Amino acid sequence: MSPKHGPLVAVGSALCPQDVAALQYRAPRLAVDCLMQALPGPPHAALILDVACGTGLVAAELQARGFLQLHGVDGSPAMLEQARARGLYQHLSLCTLGQEPLPSSEGTFDAVLMVGALSDGQVPCSAIPELLRVTKPGGLVCLTTRTNPSNLRYKEALEATLDRLEQAGAWERVVAWPVDQWELATSELELVPGTSNSDGFISGIIYLYQKQKAAQVEGGRPSPQSPAGL
Repeated sequence: MSPKHGPLVAVGSALCPQDVAALQYRAPRLAVDCLMQALPGPPHAALILDVACGTGLVAAELQARGFLQLHGVDGSPAMLEQARARGLYQHLSLCTLGQEPLPSSEGTFDAVLMVGALSDGQVPCSAIPELLRVTKPGGLVCLTTRTNPSNLRYKEALEATLDRLEQAGAWERVVAWPVDQWELATSELELVPGTSNSDGFISGIIYLYQKQKAAQVEGGRPSPQSPAGL
């Protein structure tokens, strides 16, 4: 597994394709599946921000599904160089989330994703409102985190942050999808004691939120169906 490269880059974000295959890391594909179920328009028309983009794992999944307008930010110049070499993004920026604001205006993106960066020692929960700020009214925010024992304290703090924003009327939860087979554990300490994790996988969860619309329009929030395999 690749090492961390600064506060913004999570373990998942820093993986190369060979690591993804070895660990059976499913988060990028599942997160994009989740987004696709709720997207109100055609993928090619949506402007997407991939936060903690790493080497472009999420962008590869997005492009495969017809998304063409992809922007990425990451806290590691080395990761950005690898992402740039893949030619998946129209724009890439260096940004250490939690220490500085995202380099975008308020209400810019149709959807914002952060996959693999929300865990202890990575992106702080205090950075979540910044993702919301750059999302268009009525736009979508897709987040992931692990739910294995070593990340439960962070998950609890994350969900408290998400709930506070919802209670304040800033956004509304579309869905939260638990995933049993998130990625292969790299040590027995990551597995849940007393459970049948004989397959060696740790679990995770995908959250999808819709930002409060500037003005109410006909129709409600998206009601996606769980993709196959969740």
